[in-house]
Amino acid sequence: MQERWSDQLLTVLMILMLLLFFVAVPLQATGSEPAQIAGGVVLIGIMGTALVMSGSPLVFALLLVGLAMNATAVVLRLHTPSRTDILLAAGGWLILAVVLGSVVARLVFGPGRVNFHRVIGAVLLYLLVAAAFVAIYAFAGLLLPDAFSGLEVRDSPALASSLIYFSFVTLTSTGYGDIAPIHPVSRALCNLETIIGQLYPATLLARLVTLELEHRREGRPERTGGKDASRGEHPGPRARKD
Repeated sequence: MQERWSDQLLTVLMILMLLLFFVAVPLQATGSEPAQIAGGVVLIGIMGTALVMSGSPLVFALLLVGLAMNATAVVLRLHTPSRTDILLAAGGWLILAVVLGSVVARLVFGPGRVNFHRVIGAVLLYLLVAAAFVAIYAFAGLLLPDAFSGLEVRDSPALASSLIYFSFVTLTSTGYGDIAPIHPVSRALCNLETIIGQLYPATLLARLVTLELEHRREGRPERTGGKDASRGEHPGPRARKD
């Protein structure tokens, strides 16, 4: 099942990530309780999909740790919101992003034919880079004084939406200017994400083209002397012309 459906599951995982980033999290920022429940359901679906794709107990264990950290942050937030909630949520999300990224990268850039699902998986990997930096920016905002202007890293329903927005703005080099890094370390992190955002599409294109060319080369039979060498046929002697 893993080998048969792994490519298709890349598209499924992409749909779930889009729902989480662009539907559940923005609605959570408005204080919608159903959106919080929906976000948890989508996150569980993401974990299940990644587990089927990888088939690895280690991946399952790491995803479980990430989910447990996020769940603990949610429970603590119901009582007394604090910095601990953000640290737990950011740590859990960083684990999820890195583990999912490794699973997706192995499938996207592994040997084989480049198809629609692999292209979707490559875009998904791009989104996971932004997701990893969401957690990194949360750590930076908590640990560095005045890390950002226009963004206060405190426990609130809108924090995740703001961090995701800033991460994508940085990754794509849009730079609206409403949120900006101030601390030297936060600036360095933004520079790193921007460089990745610029180099990734070019690297992705080169790798996918290489994989497709290798697949076509392996599938093309070698010909020797005008006959198919794979059939073991050899050209006979040519008739002598007078």
